[in-house]
Amino acid sequence: MLSVREISENIEQETLAPWAAKSSQAVRDSEEAADDLRTAFQRDRDRIIHSTPFRKLKHKTQVYLCPGDHYRTRLTHSMEVSQIARTIARALRLNEDLTEAAALGHDLGHTPFGHAGERAINSYTGHFKHNEQSLRLVELYGRKGKGLNLTREVRDAIVNHTGSTMPKTLEGQVVRRCDRIAYLCHDFDDGCKVGIIGPEKLPGIVAMRLGTEPSQILDVLVHNIVELSLNQPQIIIDKYYEEAVEEFRNFMFDYIYCSPQLTVEHNKAEHVVRTLMDLYMEYPQLLPREYGELADRFGLQQTVVDFVGGLTDAGAVQLFNKHYIPIISLYATTKNLIIHFTTKNYIQTQPHTH
Repeated sequence: MLSVREISENIEQETLAPWAAKSSQAVRDSEEAADDLRTAFQRDRDRIIHSTPFRKLKHKTQVYLCPGDHYRTRLTHSMEVSQIARTIARALRLNEDLTEAAALGHDLGHTPFGHAGERAINSYTGHFKHNEQSLRLVELYGRKGKGLNLTREVRDAIVNHTGSTMPKTLEGQVVRRCDRIAYLCHDFDDGCKVGIIGPEKLPGIVAMRLGTEPSQILDVLVHNIVELSLNQPQIIIDKYYEEAVEEFRNFMFDYIYCSPQLTVEHNKAEHVVRTLMDLYMEYPQLLPREYGELADRFGLQQTVVDFVGGLTDAGAVQLFNKHYIPIISLYATTKNLIIHFTTKNYIQTQPHTH
């Protein structure tokens, strides 16, 4: 009798496009027994969702620092990429499970404060890219140091969702396309809510070819990709729309990503990250015990990068305050109010507890 997984694999063979990735052919670096319910790509998706780096995305900046409940985080960005990419993958008869796993895992290596944190670590070490860090996390962390042992197809899609190398699978290429589409549309949407920009400021080529509302832009691009890529062994977008997307991206850099309003806050964020890097490089004894043990395996600088880069926004600010900001404690007595001032000295060998 066939297992549920084997039935699912047979359905893939019968229904997916010839050039779609098949889970029965997926490869892991370390062989392991197949699951009786889930295909290899479904298993990868589940491992990503249950991982610590994925949970932390909820508290990591997308673009706007501490924006409140109504703006995107790195987690909601990953979910939106997944939704858009799955829509396209299903329409093209590609492997939706591989697409979902890659979309949910593509930003696991993002630092606190989004690209501001990435710039800070890159300037400190000389080389740091969040896509490479995403791959590093799934390969070396989790499951008691054994890594998640994801399939090569998912790992390839994660590391190549940005950069000069295209993913080998069409599913990975869909995720790469949808990552850009998603962040441009929802960052624009959030920018309108913040009041930095509005639809009236969009370049004419964007408004005319794509529209002025994020949902409209998404709809136009998704339909174009599906219409041109259907029954084709490649992912295609019309040059007419691709030119508009590139103009949209340039507009977002000018008005959002490099805007004076955000640059001020991003500079503060970079300062926090660089300061924490300095701190733990000089006083590695302050690292959590599990990271201190990893220093022998990976070297001190890489371990500090993994720790600081893995912090949430709030976690980074909390550690910065703990080690560099004085505490003022108020003690009320029956006769008077005594202000007790203490300065936390990060040179101490043990972390402070209060």
